[in-house]
Amino acid sequence: MRALHDVPAPAKLNLFLHVTGRRPDGYHLLQSAFMLLDWHDTLHFELRPGGQLSREDLAAPLPADDLVLRAARALQQATGTSHGAHVAIEKRLPAEAGLGGGSSDAASCLLALNRLWQTGLPLPALEKIGLALGADVPFFLRGRNAWVEGIGERITPLALPSARFVVAKPPRGLATRDIFNDPVLKRDTGSATISGFAANPYGFGHNDLEPVARRICPDVEQALQWLGSQGLRGRMTGSGSAVFALLPPGHRPVQAPAGWVVKECGNLEVHPLVGWAPSDDSVRG
Repeated sequence: MRALHDVPAPAKLNLFLHVTGRRPDGYHLLQSAFMLLDWHDTLHFELRPGGQLSREDLAAPLPADDLVLRAARALQQATGTSHGAHVAIEKRLPAEAGLGGGSSDAASCLLALNRLWQTGLPLPALEKIGLALGADVPFFLRGRNAWVEGIGERITPLALPSARFVVAKPPRGLATRDIFNDPVLKRDTGSATISGFAANPYGFGHNDLEPVARRICPDVEQALQWLGSQGLRGRMTGSGSAVFALLPPGHRPVQAPAGWVVKECGNLEVHPLVGWAPSDDSVRG
């Protein structure tokens, strides 16, 4: 095996996001439902000798040392492999949107290089590497819609009904740290239950980060108003600035303002790369 092409890295939506506390080390405790979307980046991998790593941006430019390269280096260090890779990325998911694009790219990179390099790490070992890269990476590695708690490490699979959504990303993005560092962020929402969520999965709860985001980023407020003007109930995903709404059958959103990224999406039952890594540590000697 010398190459892997057209490897998808799908987006996610936070159907709700509650901040339930804060640990002494500063990490916030969360509850959320993560849902995979059929909107994705695409990655291409070619084997390189001598541990060489390189990246090519086929669409939107990425930072010089993005999560994909960091994931590749982390897998090299964890396995001691002498292989390298050239990674080409078709970046379709907008950055600073709350869609998990960077974390999804990192997860797909770990799964693809684990296969290309024949390093054979089982899923739990990849999750350990992924969690050090970002709290959302283990979710994408597991590849199923999920109820997520703690700092992102407690993941329970969820079954969700098929549905269509509109996602709108205004021009300005939001940095996650700016939201979580804001002194007025609500950090004491009571614990929810999966059974309560399951009774109304696309109308349950709220996003505790949204009030802060609306205050510091007027684009979020404008995007939510744009959805509301069409009779849609909008909500911010993750730490923003993208917002989304459930689309009733036959509904077509009006044209968005210039400079926005708007996408109609369906949800996925499973990640396209499910099964790319063994699920059990016992598979390794």
